[in-house]
Amino acid sequence: MRLLVVGKLNGQLSVAVKMAMNTGAKVSHVETTEAATHALRAGQGADLLMVDYTLDIAGMIAANESERIRVPVVACGVDADPVKAAAAIKAGAKEFIPLPPDAELIAAVLAAVTDDNRPMIVRDPAMGDVIRLADQVAASEASILITGESGSGKEVMARYVHAKSRRAKAPFISVNCAAIPENLLESELFGHEKGAFTGALARRIGKFEEANGGTLLLDEISEMDTRLQAKLLRAIQEREIDRVGGSKPVKVDIRILATSNRDLTAAVKDGSFREDLLYRLNVVNLRLPPLRERPGDVITLCEHFVKKYSAANGVAEKPISAEAKRRLIAHRWPGNVRELENAMHRAVLLSPGSEIEEFAIRLPDGQPLAPAPDTLVARGAQMAADAISRTFVGSTVAEVEQTLIIDTLDHCMGNRTHAANILGISIRTLRNKLKEYSEAGVAVPAPQGGVTNAA
Repeated sequence: MRLLVVGKLNGQLSVAVKMAMNTGAKVSHVETTEAATHALRAGQGADLLMVDYTLDIAGMIAANESERIRVPVVACGVDADPVKAAAAIKAGAKEFIPLPPDAELIAAVLAAVTDDNRPMIVRDPAMGDVIRLADQVAASEASILITGESGSGKEVMARYVHAKSRRAKAPFISVNCAAIPENLLESELFGHEKGAFTGALARRIGKFEEANGGTLLLDEISEMDTRLQAKLLRAIQEREIDRVGGSKPVKVDIRILATSNRDLTAAVKDGSFREDLLYRLNVVNLRLPPLRERPGDVITLCEHFVKKYSAANGVAEKPISAEAKRRLIAHRWPGNVRELENAMHRAVLLSPGSEIEEFAIRLPDGQPLAPAPDTLVARGAQMAADAISRTFVGSTVAEVEQTLIIDTLDHCMGNRTHAANILGISIRTLRNKLKEYSEAGVAVPAPQGGVTNAA
């Protein structure tokens, strides 16, 4: 994380800066709000501003906004006057940090405000395959297109690729192409010269130049206007950009990553996306499976979010109950990891007991998760009834168990993880059973519904 400190560096503010650096933040410093705006305009990127609350925070935020510079602000101060601290929040600061500083408080505030603490959490084999491909291509200079449903973790994957690349110590700059109005996106990407348009009071360095030497993420690239796509294509091909109102091109050294939750091949066919740009971006495609296709990650993610939001809200960390886990795994999570994260944040706040129970895990409309339909008991009862109808009375327990496992695996189209979750056994136990059956000559369903004699 890049932190820009604004104010005189003396006493407790210096101590706070050292604590921030200990959390991994890259810190730079200016003394005035005017110098802060100038530094940001000139391309000195920042993910967060830490500002002395006695300075004109409202004026600085307004000046930044006029230059279309949006960086969150945290106010800080020694022996803080509650009225002035409240005024700093009202002026636009996201948080207030009292000085003398507390190391844990600073770390928590920085993580919460920047949302930069998003590790790649993987247990499910489906996601493991994507990670292995990402590891293979991360060190290259190839452009990568990351696709997947909204909330599936595309930006987290982009940050993972950057962290594994040879550019890891250089900037990682993200631009949300869907969040910036079309008429402002060109200036945001390529920058502008003084007087290029009304309100262009000084030269502004764009995201391409800010990312020089590092990685530029074009988030939701499918939302970019086709006219601007042509300029983007040239920038990628030539590795040079033209500032709005500029008279000469500017060379840049960047690696391009892009994300999309739309089918860009279909967008090419309907004319909303350039085919040549797709080829340039899609040297390697990392497709992130939706959460419903990676059930092995659900509980691990839940436990991570419980830990994260327990710490952020100052409450004791609680385990997740067995029934809650069953319901979490069974739910389809149309909003993917983002929806799951919000649900677990609510659960941390709504759990009164010693465990996080199923009733505390609420959907956005306030409804609790539905009971898991495929519990071992329900599946066992169904299979027992089927066994009786097929004259299985008199069969051994081992034979009935084999039928239950094979039929469940067939129901799951060979997916071992899904079958193990339904049966209520570990994936290791399931694989050992399948190995026994295979060695005995029993046909074992393979993934995607095929049949194999290998477990």
